[in-house]
Amino acid sequence: MKILVTGSKGQLGTELRLISPRLAEISFTFTDYEELDITNPEQVNTFISALKPDWIINCAAYTAVDKAEQEPEKAMVLNAEAVALLAKAAQRENCRFVQISTDYVFDGHNFRPYLSEDKVNPAGVYARSKAQGESMASMHNTGSIIIRTSWLYSAYGNNFVKTIRRAGKERGALKVVADQIGSPTWAADLAEAIVNLISINAPSGIYHFTNEGICSWYDFAKAIIELSDINCEVSPTDTAGYPLPAPRPYYSVLDKTKYVAITGQNVPYWRESLKKCIALLDEQG
Repeated sequence: MKILVTGSKGQLGTELRLISPRLAEISFTFTDYEELDITNPEQVNTFISALKPDWIINCAAYTAVDKAEQEPEKAMVLNAEAVALLAKAAQRENCRFVQISTDYVFDGHNFRPYLSEDKVNPAGVYARSKAQGESMASMHNTGSIIIRTSWLYSAYGNNFVKTIRRAGKERGALKVVADQIGSPTWAADLAEAIVNLISINAPSGIYHFTNEGICSWYDFAKAIIELSDINCEVSPTDTAGYPLPAPRPYYSVLDKTKYVAITGQNVPYWRESLKKCIALLDEQG
């Protein structure tokens, strides 16, 4: 089986690269902007036509949520138009397509975990661009799998865990938003989940995957500081006390029942995965 991974230098792409050596039955091709500009139609068509992969996992994305409010065109090009190019090229080669999406496609006004079938209602440029990307994937490739995730972190790249550890070491106290609720996701677990879906040739459609359990950003930050053994006081604040350009969903817990039913795999609890990631960060020094 041949799998093309785009955006391979990001958190998820790096985790896929790390697990690839033990997946001997799969031949991976990892690309980032230098090898393949996914916004260039000619490059996309030529590359995919020559490689003829069985699957494409699109890990590339514009993820600067607040900056997107000032750069809507850039966000839409990478998160939607490029997805359409990849999905179309994959369809022509009879190749299945995996698009990574986000909890931000929901408005966060729910009272229960969001099902994959729930209607999206994105607020903000980033959210709208990712929702449009989902539409492009479904419209242009009949074999598309869309995986929504949330609060992604890893030992690689820039993310909340690394930011809180750094800030905690530099300051004696931190204030973190406590009225936004969701589920942290270790990118290593998400990489495994993607491979699980591919390995069983899962039906096309939308799946949700995050780590198990729910918390606030405050709870998450407090756990990061505790597990990192950093001497820093973490106190709660509300969204109004920490204004940002782009709106955030207040409640964005994703229901993973469909993923579990299809794969038969258990989903790791967020705090256990966080321990593993922090152990890796401590090893890195």
